[in-house]
Amino acid sequence: MAFPLKDENPVKGKPILTVLLIVLNSAIFLGCLLSGSFVEIVESYGMVPRDIVRGQRLYTLFTSMFLHGGYLHIIGNMWYLWIFGDNIEDACGRLRFLLLYLGSGLIASLAHILSDPSSTIPTIGASGAISGVLGAYLVLYPRANVLTLVTVFFIWHLVKIPAIAFLGFWFLLQVLSASVLLIARIPSTVAYWAHIGGFLAGAVLVLPLRRYRKRRRLTFSRA
Repeated sequence: MAFPLKDENPVKGKPILTVLLIVLNSAIFLGCLLSGSFVEIVESYGMVPRDIVRGQRLYTLFTSMFLHGGYLHIIGNMWYLWIFGDNIEDACGRLRFLLLYLGSGLIASLAHILSDPSSTIPTIGASGAISGVLGAYLVLYPRANVLTLVTVFFIWHLVKIPAIAFLGFWFLLQVLSASVLLIARIPSTVAYWAHIGGFLAGAVLVLPLRRYRKRRRLTFSRA
C-alpha cells in the first residue's frame, strides 16, 4: 500500500483554482449529506450511462463530477487534487487548467459509458477529472519526487518516488483492475475505465504545453 503525502515540486503562484475546486466539491458533499436527500440527489444528478446513450440528462456528464459517495471518496479525491493540481494550475494557467479538468472529466465519463453503455447505475465523483490532472502531471513532471508512505510487511516507510514511477504504477493498477473485472464479468463500484480515460485525456491535452515549453527552452539556449 502506498499513500502520497506531498510532492517536491514548488510552484510560483498561488493555486487559487485548485483550492476553489476542493472547497466547492467539499461544500457540495456536505450539503448533500445535510440535506437528508442524498440518494435523491445522486439519482437526479449522477451520470447514468444508458441515459447518456439515449441522449437524456446530458447535464449529468458535468454535475456528476461534483458529487461523492462518502467520506473516503471525497477525501481521497481532494487529497490527490491538492498534491498534484497546484503544479498543473501553475503550468497551464487557471483557464487552461479548468478546461483540462472539465475536459478530462467529460472524456472519463465517456470512457465509462463505452465500458457498459446499458448500465443504469448512477456514476458520481471527480476521479475522472483528477485522473486527468495526474496524467498531465506525469507528462510535465515525470522526474518530480513524491514523498510517499509505503507499507511493507505491516511496517510503514517514508519513500521518495519519482512521479513517473508513482503515477505509472497507479495507471497500471487501473488498467489491470479494469481488465480483470471485464474478463471475469464482475461488476465493480469503482469506475476504473473512467480513471483510465481521464488519465489519458489529461496526458494528451497537456502535450501542446509541453511542446511549447521545450521550444522556449531551445530558444533561450540559442540566445
